[in-house]
Amino acid sequence: MNPSSTSTRHWIALTGLLVAEAMNLLDATITTVAAPVIRTGLYGTASDAQWIAAAYTLPFAVALVPGGRLGDIHGRRRLFVLGVCGFLLASAACTAAPTMTVLLAARVVQGCFAGLVIPQTIGLIKATFDGPALGRALSLIGPVMGLTAVAGPVLGGLITHADLAGLSWRAVFLVNIPLGLLTLACVRFLGEDRAARRPGLDVPGFLLSGAVATAFVIPTIDGGTSWGLSVVGVAVLIVHVRRRGASGRDPVFEPSLFRDRGFPAALASSVLYFAVSTGVVFAVVLHVQDGLHRSVLASSLTVLPFSAGLAVSSLLAGQVLLARTGPGLMFPGIALLAAGIAVGVAVPAWLPGALGVAGLGGGLVTVPFFTVALSRVRPHETGSAAGLLNAVQQLGGTLGVAVLGSAYLGTGSLTAPFLGSLALCGALVLTVALMLGKRKTGGHGC
Repeated sequence: MNPSSTSTRHWIALTGLLVAEAMNLLDATITTVAAPVIRTGLYGTASDAQWIAAAYTLPFAVALVPGGRLGDIHGRRRLFVLGVCGFLLASAACTAAPTMTVLLAARVVQGCFAGLVIPQTIGLIKATFDGPALGRALSLIGPVMGLTAVAGPVLGGLITHADLAGLSWRAVFLVNIPLGLLTLACVRFLGEDRAARRPGLDVPGFLLSGAVATAFVIPTIDGGTSWGLSVVGVAVLIVHVRRRGASGRDPVFEPSLFRDRGFPAALASSVLYFAVSTGVVFAVVLHVQDGLHRSVLASSLTVLPFSAGLAVSSLLAGQVLLARTGPGLMFPGIALLAAGIAVGVAVPAWLPGALGVAGLGGGLVTVPFFTVALSRVRPHETGSAAGLLNAVQQLGGTLGVAVLGSAYLGTGSLTAPFLGSLALCGALVLTVALMLGKRKTGGHGC
């Protein structure tokens, strides 16, 4: 495929890639509203509502980094197809799950295959487009990722309430079938792509990074907040990457990504933003269904303004605002996001409208974020960068559900999770400022 042209075939290929992104990211949040119903139907415990999401997003996050490396080695198109096919089979297993244990196991498998799919999309887009067309193609990633992340709860609630063919929550996982088939229909328009130099696989590094991510999440969901082991794990991982790089072997990710403070700041920003956006929505769903004892449809309608606000502002930012203001648009976006959350906790009766304001702010953050984060990535860093950016997004969403969900379950009030999310917004301002700082030309790896 000639990357310098922008034929219809290329845009069809892009459609397939974006649909795959949407499908995999949708499953990170589509169970948010349905989780209490699933928990009741399969006789689960209170914490199972959090694990229904985390059993997918945690292995998803862990698999993303090796998924990017495997695409570099074996070909991104090949890994993409394998991941989509496996994801569809795992989705069918979720639909038929007879017990909570089986469902959670199927969700883990779903997450692993999603981790093979997502890292390939950025590399395949870069192999298909160049010049201004590449910029337009990449600019679509942010809205797709942001919109699917928050549209999932609404869609999941509506599908569960509709009780299609008497399937109740099981129909939530069947959404993946038409999306996956559409993706596979577009695959033939994709060319194969792999790294110019075949990198090595750092299996110890992959295992260590997975253990670190797991150690961050499990204590929070199971009722604790002790992340000391995780902090030690991060330090060990940094030492491992440095030593492996110094010995001339390929580490788990490209150390050169961390020579410029903008990329690690982007990773931190992704964790914070998705922790807020995913965690707030989850806390609201728990409040409406468990606290107010209202229906799954009521919880979907309550969070609908957030999704609608994000959709509107994403479109406006992508078509008008970003070209006029530049990436600094993220700062007023964070301000709106925080303002909506603050109004929601101050005046509970205004909660739907407040979530709408927060959603408007979210769209102003997501559209410029991915464009800026990827603008500093060089060709040999693509696999690592794609894996890391998507991994920390999933980790952020998982931590948001764990931390803010636990804050609600521990108090029975939205005050604690909303105040926690405001603190995260304050930290987000600092990391975005670092992300947008001037690029450093010197320095050493991580």
